[in-house]
Amino acid sequence: MEEITYQGLTFEPYIRREEIAKQVHRLAQEIKRDYDDKCPLFLCILNGAFIFASDLFRASGLHDAEIAFIRFKSYEGISSTGEVKQLMGLTQDITGRDVIIVEDIIDSGITAAQLRKELDKHSPKSVKMVSLLFKPEALTIGNPPDYVGFEIPSKFILGYGLDLDGLARNLPDIYALKER
Repeated sequence: MEEITYQGLTFEPYIRREEIAKQVHRLAQEIKRDYDDKCPLFLCILNGAFIFASDLFRASGLHDAEIAFIRFKSYEGISSTGEVKQLMGLTQDITGRDVIIVEDIIDSGITAAQLRKELDKHSPKSVKMVSLLFKPEALTIGNPPDYVGFEIPSKFILGYGLDLDGLARNLPDIYALKER
């Protein structure tokens, strides 16, 4: 893995695809253990979590599981706008369902808290959250995810679904913005 450049910013290798795959497998096994006798709905937060959600959903091996998608936006460039916009809402009935929210990254917790509040209006049986990446020191609202792949410091990262203005989602590894 070498340094890469997007929009004049340099990113250095941070988490290799092999480590990502190990954590996805571990998380999938934990979810399978907790939901093997249930029919959970994996609720993927677009756009960033789609690669993680796909890998996790397949790796879970759950025979009775569904996946659905919703879309939020809170970033422009390398900064959060502080405002969460829902671009695509929930289309499935989750009344009495076990819901597993699949996120790529949790930092401030604003999007996750807003989503949990919205889901509670629909009377799910349970709601848990799995996040590939979690920035504990950045959490300002809500609770940490129930399942966490990696705890990381407050760095801007991209790759494996995470982007910079729509770019770099297709990188199989995760990169961190290089400090000057």
